[in-house]
Amino acid sequence: MPSAKPSWFANINPNVFISTVSIIAIFLALVIFAPDAFSLLTQQLNQWITTSFSWFYVLSVAIFLILLIYIALSDMGKIKLGPDHSQPKYKNTSWFAMLFTAGMGIGLMFFGVAEPVMHYVTPPAGTPETVLAAQQSMRVTFFHWGLHAWAIYTLVGLSLAYFAYRHQLPLKIRSALYPLIGQKIYGPLGDGVDTFATIGTVFGVATTLGFGVTQINSGLNYLFGIEQAPSTQVILIIVVSAMAATSVFFGLDKGIKRLSELNLVLALLLLIFVFVAGPSIYLLQTTIQNAGQYVSNLFSMTFNLYAYQPSGWIGGWTIMYWAWWISWSPFVGMFIARVSEGRSIREFIVGVLLIPTGFTLIWMGFMGNAALYSIMHEANTSLLEAVQRDSSVALFEFLSHLPFSSVTSIIATVLVMLFFVTSADSGALVTDYLTAKSENSPTWQRLFWTVLMALLAIILLLAGGLEALQSATIMSALPFTFIMLLMCWGLIKALHLDVTKMHALQAARITPRAIQNPRSWQQRLGLIMHYAHSQGEVRDYIETTVSKAFSSFQAELKRRQIQVKIAQLEDGLELRVDHQDEMNFIYQVIATQTVVPSFMPDADSPQSYQAEVFLREGGQGYDVMEWTQEDLLQDIIDQYERHLHFLSLVRTPE
Repeated sequence: MPSAKPSWFANINPNVFISTVSIIAIFLALVIFAPDAFSLLTQQLNQWITTSFSWFYVLSVAIFLILLIYIALSDMGKIKLGPDHSQPKYKNTSWFAMLFTAGMGIGLMFFGVAEPVMHYVTPPAGTPETVLAAQQSMRVTFFHWGLHAWAIYTLVGLSLAYFAYRHQLPLKIRSALYPLIGQKIYGPLGDGVDTFATIGTVFGVATTLGFGVTQINSGLNYLFGIEQAPSTQVILIIVVSAMAATSVFFGLDKGIKRLSELNLVLALLLLIFVFVAGPSIYLLQTTIQNAGQYVSNLFSMTFNLYAYQPSGWIGGWTIMYWAWWISWSPFVGMFIARVSEGRSIREFIVGVLLIPTGFTLIWMGFMGNAALYSIMHEANTSLLEAVQRDSSVALFEFLSHLPFSSVTSIIATVLVMLFFVTSADSGALVTDYLTAKSENSPTWQRLFWTVLMALLAIILLLAGGLEALQSATIMSALPFTFIMLLMCWGLIKALHLDVTKMHALQAARITPRAIQNPRSWQQRLGLIMHYAHSQGEVRDYIETTVSKAFSSFQAELKRRQIQVKIAQLEDGLELRVDHQDEMNFIYQVIATQTVVPSFMPDADSPQSYQAEVFLREGGQGYDVMEWTQEDLLQDIIDQYERHLHFLSLVRTPE
């Protein structure tokens, strides 16, 4: 009989899919039917979170960054995001373009000019509209868009890529908790984590669509006089979503990859134009100085809560940014993980943490300093007033004072639109991964989420609920911060085991082959099974076989006029080769207590001992019990040869 055709919803994870759609429907009902009450509730909750948990956000983000630096510098950085033989799927330029545009490309277009100007007018501390205020505004902007933001994305992306490609777990947020809860990730607890991440992704992308169309509308109004109205913005959402749907239809390689590369090329062209058309030397000088001030003040800024000079500034800026990046981290982190298979952890951290940060600092440095130069040295008060009136027009107002303003404004508008498209289509792909049973889902599932995000943005735009959605998105960051801290714990726990295994494979002692009297493979298997031995049996072995091996080695070296001493220890025997003024060679075999493996037949033995080898550096972790005298001599020679090689490396001619 022919096999039954699978149903159209066969790849849906019903627990995550249905719960996500239900929660979004409830949210929409509250915004539509009780907008004032819901808006007031979200504002009060946001105020409470900012007041009570600002320290928690600051400390958590600092932990994320410090942990990533530690992982990259340790042996954990050598581990591949996949099997040891795996290679990256995408070349570096494509990889960088995709992770950058998915992460914060649209934000740079919106805030590249606006944020430095806003901090210049209203600095966190000090006198506004001064040279010091300008320097501080750039330093703070770098801080908000630099290492800390990308550390949040890097941590989530690293956790997902590591567990998905190294340990073959699903590419879902739940997999990062596997070291802590084990198989429970496949149950209700895992479904709950994925549902929460999906809702954050949908809300984040919908908020971006809703607020972002205001900037596109501003560009079209500047270029063609198109009215800035909700009806225009609804049409723009539909157009952007249609483009995103087309990109989603073509998939990751043909759609998002090509759009991301186009975005990067256009962004570089616009950046180069601003540099050439603007005060070039001034931009180089100020950007380098800003970067130096950012790096030198990084530690103090990381933990600065303005506790001694309380104001609403940190809640409206730094805490808002940390919460915003965290709420976007499931979406951006999963997308980055999706395109990073085959890279080493060190390469991943350096690439995701430093390369986008470097480009961001250059972009913000050139755009922000060019805008501040126009205000401070060219008395461009219209730009100052435009930013204070409507930050969405900041970029276009700035470009209007440069040559070829019509052309550059068209490029900027296209860039903003393309950035929205890449955010929307990558958000749809990630949401589909989270709500599906496997990655091979039908096209309708990916298109469904694109359409849902567009509808959500349109309804909230018309109902005036976009600010409520933004507040809800930021609030969702608080519980997800706790999940991210658990992800840190699980990641370190799993990586530690991986590194231990890597070291064990490199340092494991192979049972000698016994050249004179070759043993069968069954005999070698018996040696490595480590059956339980009593303390008396191990001591007898040391006093007989080990003692004879030491004596043979001693006699041979004495014949070569090298002094060797054999000393009795409390629980073993020591061989010491005298190298006079250089470091002596020490080889000990000591009876140490051990645990019998649980799979051995005598695993219930109350006490078990092994004949462990100790060198000058300490125990080597391998057991020589039941090795023959020839086996021991071969091992002593191996270790002695390594010691002599070490002496040759550190020996200096007089």
